Parts: sequence; C-alpha cells; structure tokens
Amino acid sequence: MDFTKPARTHQEQLELLQSRGLHIEDRDRALHYLRHLNYYRLTAYWLPFEADHETHRFRQGASFDAILNLYVFDREFRLLLLDAIERVEVSLRAGWAYHMAHQHGPHAYLDASLSVRGDWHARHLAKLEAEVSRSDETFVAHYRNTYCRPATPPVWAVCEVMSLGLLSRWITHLRPHDREAIAKPYGLNQVVLQAFIRHLTYVRNLCAHHSRVWNRRLTITMKLPQKPKALAEVINTNEPRRLYNTLVMLGYLLDLISPNHHWKQRLHDLMRTHGIDATLMGFPTNWEDRDFWAMAVETDG
Repeated sequence: MDFTKPARTHQEQLELLQSRGLHIEDRDRALHYLRHLNYYRLTAYWLPFEADHETHRFRQGASFDAILNLYVFDREFRLLLLDAIERVEVSLRAGWAYHMAHQHGPHAYLDASLSVRGDWHARHLAKLEAEVSRSDETFVAHYRNTYCRPATPPVWAVCEVMSLGLLSRWITHLRPHDREAIAKPYGLNQVVLQAFIRHLTYVRNLCAHHSRVWNRRLTITMKLPQKPKALAEVINTNEPRRLYNTLVMLGYLLDLISPNHHWKQRLHDLMRTHGIDATLMGFPTNWEDRDFWAMAVETDG
C-alpha cells in the first residue's frame, strides 16, 4: 500500500504521545528531547511501556521520563561496551602481529600461502594496503621514506592502522593452526575466537553508529564456548541472540588483559543506577549470584 503518513511537528508528536496515555512531567523538557533525539529514534525505547502495540496505547503510569531514562542508559551502555571492545581489539591486534612476525616473518601478511584461500588473501591484502595508504601515521611515513621494499611496513606496524573488521577477516582466513596459536593465550578454541571477533565487529559497529544495543536481538551471533569450564558455566545458552553472552566474553577477556579492571563493577552500577531489567538483555535471573559477577556485587556501597 502507499505511504500516506504526514510529518508531524514536535508539538503534534507530544500531543500524540499524551493522547495514547503517556504521562509528560515537563512539556518543555519533553519537547527539547523530541527536537534533539528524534521521535522515531525513541520509539524502540517506549515499546516496553505499551499496553497494546497495535493501538500504541501506553500502560498505566508510563512516563516520558522513564523512556528517557532507558535511552540515557543505552547511550552510556554503548560507551561502556566500546571501552571493553577497544582493549580486546588492541590485544588481538598485538597477538596476531606477534605470532605472524615470529612464526612467519616481519611481512608474513604478504604471503598468500598462509591463507586458507588465495582469493580471500588478495581481497583482504588490497583493503589493508588501501588503509595503509590513507594513513597519516608518522611511522608509516617514516617507512615509506626509508625503505623501498616491501612497499608496506612490517606486520607489527600495519596492525596499528588495521580496523577491527579487517583484523577479523585476516584472522578468519588464517590456517587453523595459526588461529589456534593466537587463541591459546586467551584459553579459547580457535573457532570460538574467530566467531567472537566477527561478532564483536558487529557489536562495535552498532555502538559506533549509535544504534540501540539494549534489548536488541543480535543478527550476527557468537559461538558459545564450552571451555574453559568457568566461562562456559556463566554463558546463557537459552538466549544466544541477546547481549548477555557478549558481556560475559568481554568480562572474561578483560580479566586476562586488564586484571585490575573495574569494568564489571561499572556495568553493574550502570544497570542499578537506571533500574534496568537485566532479563531483557538475556541475563539469567540469578546472574548476580554467580562467582563471575560476584566481585561487582560484593563491592556495592
């Protein structure tokens, strides 16, 4: 059918929400956020407050402030995710570069025989060379001005201009025994690590593009680990498309990468501050009782 809905002014948007039963504590404040956040962007955050999705009628007591609280949580949650993803990404870059350099030489990434498929290698190498050519890093300019061949810097330098998505593709097309060597320091099976990096790239892109991550059904999922046992026991196998398992993996890796981190505590505090129903993100009902999260819970107050 044809789309015939008209564009509504901010005032009309506010009146529509009120007509559907949403309590507006401060009209000027609500108009301010509608102006700067976009009515359509907020729709995903008020779905849990609707009594009937067909008519979009709100439940008794639903308020604009409660919806805004959920939106603010999601924004702060994305920043917390990016903090953990950055540390994991930097560690993975270092692990990939170190293994490749010591096992196969400083310019190992140029060797197509180290890839499971030559066409993958050619495609990914072209993307890597393009990223290096666009780089304005001092070390890249120094290499160009000092050395003639190879045309690109050694693996420990190119890893610093490589995106997480490209790193994921490079690790994916490595031969299994090389992936196993990279995964070993993390105590993970190489298939689990490979799938998680791909999944993490997807989650990172959601965060970087300011997309909703709270209560999202994830399209690109991770392979659930069966080892180590302490990690596998914390995974929620009943919710493979929710973010909880991603958070478990990030917490596990941060325990290895940054032993004195407070990321789990910050996650717990953020959810508590905003009164978030953790089950909507795939958290099991007894998650706070598990040893994996115990430190965050025990340091409350």
